[in-house]
Amino acid sequence: MSMTLHDFLLAKRDARLSELAPVLAALAQACRRISTAVRCAAFTGQTGLAGSGNVQGEEQKKLDVLANRLMAEALHACPQVRAFASEEDEDSTPGSHAANPDGVLVAFDPLDGSSNLDINGPVGSIFSIQPGPPGDTVGTADFLQPGRQQLAAGYALYGPATVLVVGSVAGVHAFTLDEARGEFLLSQSGLQIAPDCSEFAINAAYQRHWHAPVTRYVGECLAGRDGPRGKDFNMRWMAAMVADVHRILQRGGVFLYPADQRASARQGKLRLLYEAAPMALLVHAAGGLASSGHEPILDILPASLHERVPVLLGARHEIERLNDYHRQA
Repeated sequence: MSMTLHDFLLAKRDARLSELAPVLAALAQACRRISTAVRCAAFTGQTGLAGSGNVQGEEQKKLDVLANRLMAEALHACPQVRAFASEEDEDSTPGSHAANPDGVLVAFDPLDGSSNLDINGPVGSIFSIQPGPPGDTVGTADFLQPGRQQLAAGYALYGPATVLVVGSVAGVHAFTLDEARGEFLLSQSGLQIAPDCSEFAINAAYQRHWHAPVTRYVGECLAGRDGPRGKDFNMRWMAAMVADVHRILQRGGVFLYPADQRASARQGKLRLLYEAAPMALLVHAAGGLASSGHEPILDILPASLHERVPVLLGARHEIERLNDYHRQA
């Protein structure tokens, strides 16, 4: 019988993850409930728009609001969580044990890729676990830590199966939800990303706005075996970061969400604290790289809770090539 998430943490296969067992259990509980909500939305009145917007200025779907509430309830009840911050909220929220000197901070995107909900496409949740501040007070400024300080990170993918992927610097592990038992069971351990690949993910609709390094890289990939790379590449785009990163952890490749010349994308589009940084930690732990094109994502010190960054991540040799192209530009 497969090992449950609880037993995996109890066995201390990853000491850092084991230390965070109550937090990971709370997140797993929230992800189970979100998975059920996504699957049953058509029967429970949770489809369509909520009639409200989030702090990002984006229209919220009903499931965005529900997923945010389920995450917040689980984390607020966890004694090891001092505070949490969501994509959907302007500021952080204190937990029920905000003064716990051994507590942690959790930042999360409750429902990544929610534009896919109307077509029954893949969606997910992303989370980052950070050390808490010294002292007995905590606030939004305490979340402004570089990604290398993360204790752990992970995501849930709500696809044909619900998969919870968690990791620290020691490694990345996948657990698949057994719905009959209500348990996440270990399905893969020690995930690794090959340094070379023949697959890339990017939204080609914005090609006319790309900067020269990205245009050069994608052009060389599309030229295939007749071009300078001398081999064919496949292009993929799932419209949900969770799904694209999961594919890379499973079979390699790169995911590109670069800055471009549009006013709305000059600083990038993905949020640093609860999208880019946690995914960067997982990719690095699996042997890949994550960069803005100019510096490692894990080294970026956020200036605000909802700061956006360009994201290039995946196969090590491909990201190194993209970094070279940015330096040459």
